[in-house]
Amino acid sequence: MSGARKKPPKKIRPGDAVRAAFERACLLELEALKPGNVHVFADGHGMTVSDFRASAEAASAAIARDGLSVGERIAAAVSASVAAVKCNTNLGIVLLAAPLVHAALEASGKATSEAKYRAAVAGVLKGLTIEDAEHAFAAIREAKPAGLGKAIRHDVNSRATATLVTAMRAVAKRDRIAYQYANSFADVFETGLPALRDGLRRFDKMDKAQAWATTGVFLAFLGRYPDSHILRKHGEKAAEQVRSEASEIAQGFAHTDEPERMAWVLTAFDTELKSRGINPGTSADLTVATLLAASLLDIVAPRTAGRKGGLAP
Repeated sequence: MSGARKKPPKKIRPGDAVRAAFERACLLELEALKPGNVHVFADGHGMTVSDFRASAEAASAAIARDGLSVGERIAAAVSASVAAVKCNTNLGIVLLAAPLVHAALEASGKATSEAKYRAAVAGVLKGLTIEDAEHAFAAIREAKPAGLGKAIRHDVNSRATATLVTAMRAVAKRDRIAYQYANSFADVFETGLPALRDGLRRFDKMDKAQAWATTGVFLAFLGRYPDSHILRKHGEKAAEQVRSEASEIAQGFAHTDEPERMAWVLTAFDTELKSRGINPGTSADLTVATLLAASLLDIVAPRTAGRKGGLAP
């Protein structure tokens, strides 16, 4: 008597895998101790971990929806988030995630590598249009980010007159999210992913290895670049002061195999920044983008991502 025929495993749609990768990146970032930002160890700035979890779930379906342009992904995800939590929790995350997601969906089903995926991201950016800028401007207006102000060129309160990349290039010197659009996500691929992989290697045998590695990514960004969110709200001097303070902590963290011993330093810095009303939001956004890129590489280039720092469950 022959055994029952096994059903073939259910094939996961690319959009579903990308949606899960986006939500996973958002949730993992919340598990990391990130000084000045919202995380599971402490809320802050009038926002809670629950707000970020709700907005991640709301945005995930929109940003990975089939058939959308990059601009449409941004607008749909921001609208879903604002409707869910009634405030701006993830505008920066969505702006960074949309091109990464779009490139992964385009690469789905093709043999690829990290280098080819990075080239695909650059290709997506090159193909952005004025319509993409219109959608992104509308999303920014809906989110109402703090300290936005008005721009002389490419003001989001006016109709777009150039492509989204052109608009981003105009502010790339003072906005690290715009810098990614102007430079093919160089910070994510050259700072974020190496820091993530280094942390995963050093903390491989530990509980919460991914969370500690994520803290390392956040510190790598915060200690290297003046945070754009701090710069907009508090000015260049405050942004540079925080960068300098974070740099010392980041150097120590990058050379430890026992991150728990630095928890008190990180917690004290977290408390101090929040008492000053300082939120390194752009560094947190870049951290999510790094986690997302790692997870998307697990999907589109698993052979090159796997043992080098992939985040597959």
